Amino acid sequence: MCAHSSGLMGFPLRLLAREVYDRVVAIKGEAQVALITGEERIEPPNARYFCCTAEAMPSDGGGHAFVALDEAQLGGNRERGHIFTDRLLNARGREETLLLGAATLAPIVRSLIPDAEITERPRFSTLTHIGPRKLSRLPPRSAIVAFSAEQVYAVAEMLRRFRGGSAVVMGALSPETRNRQVELFQSGEVDYIVATDAIGMGLNLDVRHVAFASLVKFDGVRQRRLIPAEMAQIAGRAGRHQTDGTFGVMTGGKDDQPAEFSEEDIYAIEDHHFAPLTKLYWRDSEPRYNSIGTLIADLERVPHETELTVAPEAIDLAVLKRLADEPFAAEIRGSGNVRRFWEVCSLPDFRQQGAETHSRFVARLWQDLRGGYLGADYIAARIAELDNVQGDIHAIQGRIAAIRSWAYICQRPDWVLARDEMAARARAAEAKLSDALHGRLTERFVNRRTAILMKTLGQDPSLLPVTLSDDGVLCVEDEPIGRIDGFRFTVDQAANHADRKMLLSAAEKALPRILGDKAQALIAEGMDSLTIAKGSIRQGSQQIGTIAPKTGSTRLKVTAGKDLSLLADSDRAALETAIETWLEAKSKALEPLAKMEAATRDPDAGSEARALLLTLIAGHGFISREKAGLHHLPKEMRPFLRRLGVTFGALDIFSPLLLKPAPRQLLHALGVDRRPLQEAMIPVIEGKGKLPSGYRPAGKQFVRIDVAEKLLKAAHEARAKLDPKGKQKRFRIDQALAISTGLTPDSFERLLGAAGFRLHPPRKLAEGAFGPSAPPNWEWRPSRRKQQRAAPAKPATGNAFAGLADLVR
Repeated sequence: MCAHSSGLMGFPLRLLAREVYDRVVAIKGEAQVALITGEERIEPPNARYFCCTAEAMPSDGGGHAFVALDEAQLGGNRERGHIFTDRLLNARGREETLLLGAATLAPIVRSLIPDAEITERPRFSTLTHIGPRKLSRLPPRSAIVAFSAEQVYAVAEMLRRFRGGSAVVMGALSPETRNRQVELFQSGEVDYIVATDAIGMGLNLDVRHVAFASLVKFDGVRQRRLIPAEMAQIAGRAGRHQTDGTFGVMTGGKDDQPAEFSEEDIYAIEDHHFAPLTKLYWRDSEPRYNSIGTLIADLERVPHETELTVAPEAIDLAVLKRLADEPFAAEIRGSGNVRRFWEVCSLPDFRQQGAETHSRFVARLWQDLRGGYLGADYIAARIAELDNVQGDIHAIQGRIAAIRSWAYICQRPDWVLARDEMAARARAAEAKLSDALHGRLTERFVNRRTAILMKTLGQDPSLLPVTLSDDGVLCVEDEPIGRIDGFRFTVDQAANHADRKMLLSAAEKALPRILGDKAQALIAEGMDSLTIAKGSIRQGSQQIGTIAPKTGSTRLKVTAGKDLSLLADSDRAALETAIETWLEAKSKALEPLAKMEAATRDPDAGSEARALLLTLIAGHGFISREKAGLHHLPKEMRPFLRRLGVTFGALDIFSPLLLKPAPRQLLHALGVDRRPLQEAMIPVIEGKGKLPSGYRPAGKQFVRIDVAEKLLKAAHEARAKLDPKGKQKRFRIDQALAISTGLTPDSFERLLGAAGFRLHPPRKLAEGAFGPSAPPNWEWRPSRRKQQRAAPAKPATGNAFAGLADLVR
């Protein structure tokens, strides 16, 4: 066409017309190329090259130097055949006319146009039948063909589960949505495309295999089996240029009668031998418009040529005949009005609702057009009603079909005022709805994550495109497959049950590398993100190891958690060494306990001192005098224990260094000290709940053991200072130190009472006397039970224990 001074091409689909329009514009420029379809019109004033749908072509060729008709064999189509037959017979170029079509059309062309030159273009690649295949066994780059929307959706849903998804192409989709879905397949984002027989015309795809989900379709009248030529038209999508293709049927569907090709079908498709067309559908393209009755009679007239047959009643004729019986039809007179009425009845049924429903829409349109034009406000309101992207796939499809009707109406300059503005609004609304429909289809039928993983199965694990984000999400090409907390991988919670095994398998291939990098980063940062809780080492909320004292020792042993099992041996060994070094540094807070443990193995320590040390170790640094068995300890061993940091208090025996916050927190975190923990280890706290570790009760308060000892020591010093020779029984104690620690007077009295001090309250002031009360007096009077425990035990006589004592001596 571009080699001629002007040209016109007719196509079966506006999608094809738009594709060729873009190619011609690239050669000739926008000012010289026009695009005319039912719903879109781009017509520069000086255009010389026209790309049209077959219905929009001038029947005589429009006086162009070159005229072409694509897919001319559609003259045998029940619904649109008469259009293609008319263009085949009447559309002619001044210099050249080109009819493109299947070889089955050749006999009729020879008969109708004897002087036509017929040139065949054989297929360069071979098409081979490979038999039935289950959906799970379909090769990549396959197209699955079904013949109903329900079957298309069912197959697409299965592919989403097992293969990561598919593109979806149906005749009901808008061209924009079809283009977007085809791009999904062509770009390789999905390896499968599910389509109706619309795929057999005008879509040039990188398909290697075509699988038929069924060989039966509804042709508008009845359910029938596809003829071999139709099968070949669809199967021929497999292979491109010199790339061979295959075809077959898909098994495992829900059909009662599974599809299967016969030997004759296979032979015809592989060798390109098909029965020729014997008839083309025809309808008078220049009927008379004297009256509606005359118009109907001409449209149903039987052709004279034997190669032609009257076309079945198409939707436009069915609407015309239905509305001819309406009362308003009697008012339509004159050839101009009859022609205009026929043009309104020729509005395509984009919504596929049938003649009955479509005729009501046409009748309303005619009522509005009788006044001349449709107002811009009215058209804008109808478009606004449909400009809504909410709803499911079916709802959006319905709106797109309805907006296509209004786009068609807006292209008629004799129907709509402000045609260009209204047509632009309709196209914008359709584009918006098409984007929404593409999004819904992709969301429902494409699982990009599964598609990526299916493509990478069997690859070298080091080459998998797996990355770890800063927030711990593990992704494959930006698609999340799970998250890593610490060194534990958890599959994405949004994944369904069928996908979880695949996601886990993909993650495990990359985890040694990912976790190895994480381990090295943890070592490099100095293990700062690790914590100790409940006897385990944790990173965040995840446990990576457990801690337990070594047998017979206060030293700690680390056992690596199962989450580290996926690490490479070298990375795991390095991490375990770093954890042990980190734990050793943390354990310095427990050095006093370690010294005590070492002293229990000192030969200079007697059995009594070792027993006390073991008791202190078991008490995690402190023990009450009542439970210490102190009366068994020789006094000469006390300096040995004091050098180890042991303090012999009035009420408790303890190590002051182990009462600081760091060792108490560590002992609690290790789980060895299960008593309540006071984080800051402040001197005095309110006495609520269980007794915290390192404290003793004092009335309604708890006082830290070493603070209590400091207060009791001050009390004994006050006693010794006021009564150095022990002649006075009563003395006074300054409460300022106790109050400064936070003890209340009542709690201080309880603490002193527990240590053997007895309070003597002061006398009350006499009646009428003024001034402060006298300070209380105290008396040191330890209980007899304590004195008895402090006295040495009398040697046993006359029993087995006496004999044992003799042996010991």
